[in-house]
Amino acid sequence: MRVPEPEHAGSAPYDRAPSGRRRRPLLVVRHVRWEGPHRILDAFDAAPVHLVDTLDGDDPLPPVRDVCGAVFMGGPMSANDTERYPRLSQEMQWLQQAVAAEVPVLGVCLGSQLLARALGARVTVAAAREIGFAPIEVLDDRDPLLGPLAPATTVLHWHAEVFELPDGATALARSSVTDLQAFRAGPSAWGLLFHAEADAQLVEQWLAEPTMAGEARDHLGPEYERLLRAGAAGVDTAVGERVFAAFAQRCRTS
Repeated sequence: MRVPEPEHAGSAPYDRAPSGRRRRPLLVVRHVRWEGPHRILDAFDAAPVHLVDTLDGDDPLPPVRDVCGAVFMGGPMSANDTERYPRLSQEMQWLQQAVAAEVPVLGVCLGSQLLARALGARVTVAAAREIGFAPIEVLDDRDPLLGPLAPATTVLHWHAEVFELPDGATALARSSVTDLQAFRAGPSAWGLLFHAEADAQLVEQWLAEPTMAGEARDHLGPEYERLLRAGAAGVDTAVGERVFAAFAQRCRTS
């Protein structure tokens, strides 16, 4: 059963582990309400979550060392649009600190683009928008998160911008449309342009959001609902579960 997502921003109280030690929360950064962590939280059981809606409030990001890890989710804005959304600059500064401190980070879609920019790479408009379920090829079968998905798996794509590979980072995946779909920076930071958390429930939530439905219609045509639902029905949700379980384990041992 999927763990319900937190409804409100703000810090969760520290839970106490059986040893009596305080458990640091997982930071979840959400940019719009419909792009939450969804199935990612399933891997964290009942761990405390600190949810921050960075563009819908003024809650500060917690100190890097106060969390066990961080998940930065997607959104319709550009990672380059820091004048319109100044808090994106704060997020990138936080991500720089987290990578330097080897705090586990998982960036999804916009979150991956912010991570790439934080590490000095460019984010640019893609030659072709990518929306829908399609395969990715895994490039490093030894990677702790994506390695078990090698040689290929099908995921949901929904992006119009792409990132370059940050200096020193390892390329992890590509698709037929996008040369770089994922990367690892240092031992504990991953950027995934695709949505491994997607399933039929998430697709229905996005189809109910007018901006998302409009993008899908423009890209996929009048059959967009049928195509997305068919893709979701055929996706192997265990794929995402393996990715998120590996990330949760990294957070537990950080």
